[in-house]
Amino acid sequence: MSQTFRSLSEPNYRHWFAGALISNTGTWMQRTAQDWIVLTMLTDNNASALGLTMALQLGPQLIMFPFAGNLVDKFDKRRLLMVTQALLGFIGLVLFALTITDVIVLWHVYVLAFTLGMLTTLDNPARQAFVSELVGEKLLPNAVSLNSASFNGARMLGPAVAGVLTAVIGPGPVFLISGLGFAATLTVLLRLDKSKLHPSGRRGKGGVLGGLKYLRRRPDITVVLVVLFIVATFGFNFNIYTATMAKIEFGKNASGFGLLNSVMAIGSVTGALASARREKPRLRFIFGAAGGFGLAVGLASLMPNYYLFAASLMFVGFASLTMMTSANAYVQTTTAPNYRGRVMAIYAAVVMGGTPIGAPLAGWVADAFGPRMALVVGAASGIIAFAVGLLWMITAKDLRLHRDPKSRIRLHMSYQGRPPGGSGH
Repeated sequence: MSQTFRSLSEPNYRHWFAGALISNTGTWMQRTAQDWIVLTMLTDNNASALGLTMALQLGPQLIMFPFAGNLVDKFDKRRLLMVTQALLGFIGLVLFALTITDVIVLWHVYVLAFTLGMLTTLDNPARQAFVSELVGEKLLPNAVSLNSASFNGARMLGPAVAGVLTAVIGPGPVFLISGLGFAATLTVLLRLDKSKLHPSGRRGKGGVLGGLKYLRRRPDITVVLVVLFIVATFGFNFNIYTATMAKIEFGKNASGFGLLNSVMAIGSVTGALASARREKPRLRFIFGAAGGFGLAVGLASLMPNYYLFAASLMFVGFASLTMMTSANAYVQTTTAPNYRGRVMAIYAAVVMGGTPIGAPLAGWVADAFGPRMALVVGAASGIIAFAVGLLWMITAKDLRLHRDPKSRIRLHMSYQGRPPGGSGH
């Protein structure tokens, strides 16, 4: 099997990959339809309302992550995922019922977005930590990258289908498909070969605060999380960028909005597959991709028409997923397995918990100064994050500059300390 897809040799992971692709496609369809009705049906092109919806959907992770991570490390991850996936599917069906009966109002979306956020707070670290149980430690970096490719393949297909369906027959059927899509993941979870799973072993000490105490001994992971927080909070407001640019700047309809998300996902899938070929994630890829993201978003803010803007989003998607995939694989592979659930809960809180700050800010900037200025804020986040990472690499005591004849970049820095649970370099 190709080096890029080597994790698919594991039957359990192969089935999980297929089921996740289906359910993720439905999730992206739901997000696209939900954002569009908030912007065009429930408000009069109010980007701030869209930002608040995103904040309610992602904000609970900032508050609940210690408890979520503790539960993930404490309970059987497969059974936990069966509960969360079923409830997430139910939310899609509720949105379908409210929309098809024409009774949906803005506060309904706010409540369901918050409920979705609460469930995702538990579902996200459980899914992240469960991957290692499907493939084991050796294949984990590749599996993490393929997960990103699956997620963004769904991101490429889902918005395009949702945009067409929303424009032709309305958002109701989109929510129905989303709700039913979670049945694919549930079926896979029920049919997994439990004898071939790789349990994470005895749970690490520390309870709820154990993950935070673990990070005190891991400055390399801490700086990765700081870089991710800056970019995710102020840069990863893609739905606001694409919705406002499509509607306000270029005068496009729901199909035009969905197409922008799909084009950006092309770059995202490419970035994820490129990461899948690497044996080990490196800090320099994470920090370099953050800087590349800033440059790509800055370029997008200058594009004079819809088609050039769409093309520039491929570079945005490539840089963002290279950074995210490398960071995710680095954190997972260098974290002790019995702390992984709690650390990945912190990771999820960092990546998505900043949205209550960033999304309303991006929406306000788009309303007050125009969508292009919101993109400028996103570009600045990438440049600042790159500077933070570079400064840490220069000043960290456990880093050393050396010559590696096997690397394309002959001179590079590596982390010399041996962190608990793995080596980080």
